[in-house]
Amino acid sequence: MKFGSPIPKKRARIEIVPLIDVMFFLLASFMMVSLTLQKLRTLKMNLPSAVAAAQLRDQRKPIEVTVDAAGNLQVDQQRSNLSALFDLVKLRAGGDPTQQIFITADPQNPYGRIVSLLDLIKSAGGVQVSFALDTESVEVKP
Repeated sequence: MKFGSPIPKKRARIEIVPLIDVMFFLLASFMMVSLTLQKLRTLKMNLPSAVAAAQLRDQRKPIEVTVDAAGNLQVDQQRSNLSALFDLVKLRAGGDPTQQIFITADPQNPYGRIVSLLDLIKSAGGVQVSFALDTESVEVKP
């Protein structure tokens, strides 16, 4: 005959929470070790720097066209005519759409003269054309 013990018998339990913590720690450590073992296979290249590109952009001066009240043209502070302006714009801006062209005109000029000048510049290949304003000579009426 078999007699039981007055002390209840306890079964062994495996605690799962500490086991999960240990597994995550092992996973993280293996990931970190595997990242440090990766070999980088690259080629050495001489890449252009941003400073060189900025210097290249600054070397191109904008074309400055000035029209006085009598309709006389000045291109880069030198007297010129329409055919010389067409040739200069075609030479400097014909193949370069980023070449800047500034037109400064006297307010006494007729509107048609400035529009025809703008059309001449556009037909020569000038894309970035801007009008420069002299704000000190313009009177603002309230």
